[in-house]
Amino acid sequence: MRKRRKKLKWKNIIILIIILICLIFLIISIKDIINWKIDSNKTDKQLDEIQEIVEIEEVEETEDVEIIEQVEEIPKANPYWDYIKMNLINVNFNELKKINSNTKGWIQVNGTNINYPFVQAKDNKYYLTHSFDKSYNSAGWVFLDYRNNMNSLSKNTIIYAHGRLDTTMFGSLKNILKSGWLNNSDNYIVKLSTESENTLWQVFSVYHIPTTSDYIKTEFNSDEEFINWTSMLINRSAHNFNTSLSENDKILTLSTCYNDNEKVVLHAKLIKKETR
Repeated sequence: MRKRRKKLKWKNIIILIIILICLIFLIISIKDIINWKIDSNKTDKQLDEIQEIVEIEEVEETEDVEIIEQVEEIPKANPYWDYIKMNLINVNFNELKKINSNTKGWIQVNGTNINYPFVQAKDNKYYLTHSFDKSYNSAGWVFLDYRNNMNSLSKNTIIYAHGRLDTTMFGSLKNILKSGWLNNSDNYIVKLSTESENTLWQVFSVYHIPTTSDYIKTEFNSDEEFINWTSMLINRSAHNFNTSLSENDKILTLSTCYNDNEKVVLHAKLIKKETR
């Protein structure tokens, strides 16, 4: 009888421990959800404030527009010929820079919700946990790689942001892997505006991949190394964009989380620019 009571006692203790552990995990989960929602609300408020002070205008072609020379002949049926006729965007950064002097430009990605100013810090960590106004926020903000310079484009310009579940920041970048996005060639365009120039970029590769750093190189020792690198990016793509690249091209890379262990990535090449 004593042994049976002892067994029941230990069984009850184990059940109690399991219940306590479950309660702790539940409390932590609820806390995380509340904090996520608070940060999401702060981000929405920040976005509303930005929309109130910023005017994005489409600008028609002027004599300052430069079409980037293509090394290979492009077939007339290729949508490239429609892309280079597209208007650029022009953004006045005066009010944005009053809020954050780290503002480096504005980005629009067709077929997504991405339509934001982007910033730059001295590292690639600060804006993972800070909003546009530099207040703490786990939603972070859209930011330029600290190694890049928008006044003198690197061979590879990289912009990051969190892939938020509410589709803010780069949360809607996952659209690039969906058939609805891929089946519409009008989506294969990214527009940037900075204080020095407005640019148009043609998408040539989209994919998700286990987390790696091989696609975020900014410096190359030779033209051959650069071409081999761009070939790797093209071969990874989930879709064939029928876009060729040369050693003279400038690349734009967008990167965010696909899940805990993978990234979703977009690469585009510069095809048109206008000095401001």
